[in-house]
Amino acid sequence: MAEGDGLTMNNLLSEVQGALDKFKLEDEGTGGPGDYYSPYANLEKAAVLQEARCFHDPTAVRESPRKCCTVIAQLLHLTNTGQYMNSAEATEVFFGVTKLFMSDDASLRRMVYLFIKEVAETCNPDDVIIVTSSLTKDMTCDVDLYRANALRVLARIVDAAMLGAIERYVKQALVDSSGQVSSAALVSATHLFERNEESAAIVKRWISETTEATSSPNEMVQFHAMQLLYQIKKHDRLGMQKLVTQFSQRNTLRSPLALVLLVRYTAKLLTDEVAEGRQSGSFQNGTNFSRAGYAFLEASLRHKSEMVVYEAAKSICSLPGIEPQELSPAVNVLQIFLSSPKPAVRFAAIKTVSQVAVNHPRMVSKCNEDLEALIADANRSIATLAITTLLKTGSENSVDRLLKQISVFLSEIPDEYKVTIVKSIQRLCLTYPAKHRVLVGFLSNFLREEGGFDFKRSIVNSIVSLMKQVPETTEGSLLHLCEFIEDCEFTMLSTQILHLLGELGPSTSAPARYIRFIYNRVILENSAVRAAAVGALSKFAARCPSLRSSILTLLKRSLGDEDDETRDRASVAVSVLKDAMEEFPYLAPAEDADPDEEPVPDEPQAGDPA
Repeated sequence: MAEGDGLTMNNLLSEVQGALDKFKLEDEGTGGPGDYYSPYANLEKAAVLQEARCFHDPTAVRESPRKCCTVIAQLLHLTNTGQYMNSAEATEVFFGVTKLFMSDDASLRRMVYLFIKEVAETCNPDDVIIVTSSLTKDMTCDVDLYRANALRVLARIVDAAMLGAIERYVKQALVDSSGQVSSAALVSATHLFERNEESAAIVKRWISETTEATSSPNEMVQFHAMQLLYQIKKHDRLGMQKLVTQFSQRNTLRSPLALVLLVRYTAKLLTDEVAEGRQSGSFQNGTNFSRAGYAFLEASLRHKSEMVVYEAAKSICSLPGIEPQELSPAVNVLQIFLSSPKPAVRFAAIKTVSQVAVNHPRMVSKCNEDLEALIADANRSIATLAITTLLKTGSENSVDRLLKQISVFLSEIPDEYKVTIVKSIQRLCLTYPAKHRVLVGFLSNFLREEGGFDFKRSIVNSIVSLMKQVPETTEGSLLHLCEFIEDCEFTMLSTQILHLLGELGPSTSAPARYIRFIYNRVILENSAVRAAAVGALSKFAARCPSLRSSILTLLKRSLGDEDDETRDRASVAVSVLKDAMEEFPYLAPAEDADPDEEPVPDEPQAGDPA
């Protein structure tokens, strides 16, 4: 009976599990995750290694290459998910993989290359040598695809000693008529150069073949050849100058990517000339290389490829200590790019123009008309950069018009863009202090608009920073901040502003005007804000004897506060104020006092305990 019950229960559990799986797939519905089943789910290493034994069957290798591809994919999946093979398993699999070279199936051969490249680093070096002869054979065959991939794999598995043995084949591949093979050889040489000093010393011997590869009609070959030449010569300043001069004057590079590299190398060398003290002042009147280098960058501004033109303009703009007249051609090109129909080109141009505007605002001001058109760009990143650039280049007379344009734009963009614009407005206020009322008023208006914590905090921090750097803004800014905390939902900002009021408010011309705003926080806010408000009131009472009587009355109302911190602060403040008022009572000025007499300053006397 018990045995029958057990069987019945097992059957029931199986049926329930099957039903649950079925309902799960149905619930996920069309287009959901249930429609996709990974072929690699629930793989077991032992089962996959058993399947890999088919590599030793010549018939299976010739007739079922797709099955072999699937097994290799499963082995790679196991390796990449942390289920590594031990030494014995790896050796057996490697021996099996070498037998797959007998197949002529292109897809299987590519999977073999991928497997060797991915697994070689985790295997015994003695096992890796097993496949070297097969790869060397592929490297000298007639199929370009096999030759290129064999080079890539060999570059990953050979050491300096083995590299010397195959050096002749690699040097032939560097100048091969097939662009695919030549590019593979050049990229492999770059990786070998970076591996260790022994390999780098061997690669340096291939410089003549690499230079010859720069004359290839294939654009990618030229690009990879320039990369390898730079790797070989980058620590040789004179060699790099000779390389740049040679290619800039011969005009043999047809690849835009290779020319971009040449432009970058030229700019780096010119920057180094300035950093090391060999160049100062105008590049056109500098050293021989400075003149030739700048002439090449300026000539590249007229290239037919946009990427070369942009790279040249960006490089000229980034040169240290460049004169405005030397910068002008680059800015003119960037101005044309600002009206490009391609968003990527517009973004690249406006970003570079924005950086130039920091040191050369007058040079960029001629682009203002194009920049204003970009404020309405559909790409918000471009529009934001346009506004921040205009704020850097705008004149004092154009501030009001700019703010009118920005106010419409700010309500339509996310907070991260708003923060960038707020920082630009802060810098503008420092540039034109006379406009502080307009600019601070503009910022305070957005304190009352919808926005997240980061946006509101950036505005508050900007206003506080301006108060420290432009003292004329203090009283107006404090009133704006008082109005903000009347309806502020962020405790941290409220406490920060209350602390600021306690520090700066007592020293203003009319400190009593802020008391109402502070006391409202004692009545309406949470415990943290109430405690900050009590602290601010205490600071006003300590520094303004004329306000002590009224502030003491307000503080007494907080003695019964439910929050311990607020209650303790109020208790200490009330006690100290009572002692101060008894010892140094405040005498109000007489009503019939002569208005010409200097009024008694509203300051605590020496020895005042408050």
